[in-house]
Amino acid sequence: MSEQVPTRRRTTGEAIVDGLVAHGVDTVFGIPGVQTYALYDALAREETITVYGARHEQTAAYMAFGYAQATGRPGVFSVVPGPGVLNASAAMLSAHGASAPLVCLTSEIPSGQMGRGFGHLHEMPDQLASLRTITKWAENILHPSATPELVAEAFHQATSGRPRPVALAAPWDVLPASGAVAACLPRPAAVPGVDEVEIERAAALLAGARNPMIMVGSGAQAASAEVLALAKKLQAPVVSFRGGRGVVNNEETLGFTCAEGFERWLEADVLIGIGSRLELSWLRWPSKPTGLKLVLIDIDPEQHIRLAADVRLVGDAAAHCAALADAVDQAADRTAEFGALRTAKRAEIAGAVQPHIDHLLAIRRALPRDGFFVEEICQMGFASYFGFPVYEPRTFITCGHQGTLGFGFPTALGVKAAFPDRAVVSINGDGGFMFAAQELATAVQYGLNVVTIVFNNDAFGNVKADQNRLFAGRTIGSELRNPDFVAFAESFGARGVRVTDSAALERAVRDGIDGDLPTLIEVPMPLGQASPWPYLMPQPR
Repeated sequence: MSEQVPTRRRTTGEAIVDGLVAHGVDTVFGIPGVQTYALYDALAREETITVYGARHEQTAAYMAFGYAQATGRPGVFSVVPGPGVLNASAAMLSAHGASAPLVCLTSEIPSGQMGRGFGHLHEMPDQLASLRTITKWAENILHPSATPELVAEAFHQATSGRPRPVALAAPWDVLPASGAVAACLPRPAAVPGVDEVEIERAAALLAGARNPMIMVGSGAQAASAEVLALAKKLQAPVVSFRGGRGVVNNEETLGFTCAEGFERWLEADVLIGIGSRLELSWLRWPSKPTGLKLVLIDIDPEQHIRLAADVRLVGDAAAHCAALADAVDQAADRTAEFGALRTAKRAEIAGAVQPHIDHLLAIRRALPRDGFFVEEICQMGFASYFGFPVYEPRTFITCGHQGTLGFGFPTALGVKAAFPDRAVVSINGDGGFMFAAQELATAVQYGLNVVTIVFNNDAFGNVKADQNRLFAGRTIGSELRNPDFVAFAESFGARGVRVTDSAALERAVRDGIDGDLPTLIEVPMPLGQASPWPYLMPQPR
């Protein structure tokens, strides 16, 4: 006879919250609605979880995304079904692209109405099918007793293997329904062990390498020390683009930006990819080096096929880097060579990309070493990929390859909710900022004292520049009429400041970090100045 599992009577909403507590969740972002009242009432009675209300479903999901990016733990948000889920879908797609663990808690129309097309409030033809196109896993809870297992599976899917968003929906009538519910038991993730045979193959390739290069992505964020140890053993530059920024401190001689890495690209003979899509190598950098071999360390088996790796190390980045470092010989020191290369490249960029670099370095001087920098899809954001020094893992927050305009400000609020005692700076263009500008209300309401910088050129700047360049100066839909951003911020109860140079920007950022209110800093940034694109899409040599 099988052992009987102890149960207690709980509503589905209460059982979901019990599952959140069992998984160590301390923060939920969202907007309650009629279909999710039972969940929010259960959250209101749970003292260990803080709920941050938002002014839009998309921004609630981006706050959870920022929480996940900064902590490495699942970011949890809850929105109503149908249009609420669709509003949040951009953030889920961003999380899918950036390999961030996100948990969406939503509802459905009443279970007896699902799939019948009566036109119930917020009905979608097939919400679950839609969610499955932008998540790693999605499921419906159809009875309270199924809740613990499904919550455990949701968190397991979000955090095991390649982290990605998941979604769990309980229909309108199921969320308040009660039944006998067992305890929610978290499922530990199974991590593949180190493949010693493949380690030996990788070491053999590297034994003959004269110019190895390492590229890191977000999958290496938890392996900073091991990546650096391997790089020092091989004397290989560690190149990061977006998601890998901060894995190796840019003050380390081997901590290359993408612009610096391109200087050595055509000389590379073995590329070691660690938790990275390797976008630089197959999209942004022209002319693949002759005979280049690829050693790939990635927990996602599909990446090894997708990127046609010569040696495939499937599993944990830290464990495989450590094993590979033990298997290779110490290379001759190249500190002087790499230091000179990087110094020259930084000087070139500082002369060519202005005032972007001066502004970015001003922010860096004002931001504590462990402070967070949240980029955005704008000219300053693009320049930050190579022009903003990063010192610690998970402190450069990005949405990755989705390039979702407007993600930055709400994402920064989620970062601040995760780390209220650490500085957070959000950079924005005027166009992207206005996608979520209403969340200044949320920032003030909850004391999320982010320093938000709006670089204002009265345009969707990248679009207008492209239209000017490609279409004989004909612009359409790219010129903007903006508010007075200082007065706009003050109308929400935030602090507004306008500065015109880098020295004043540095002072304003310091003041904002030290202040007791959210701060918005407007910086006029006329179009027609230098472009970061030659360093993001360099020309063949």
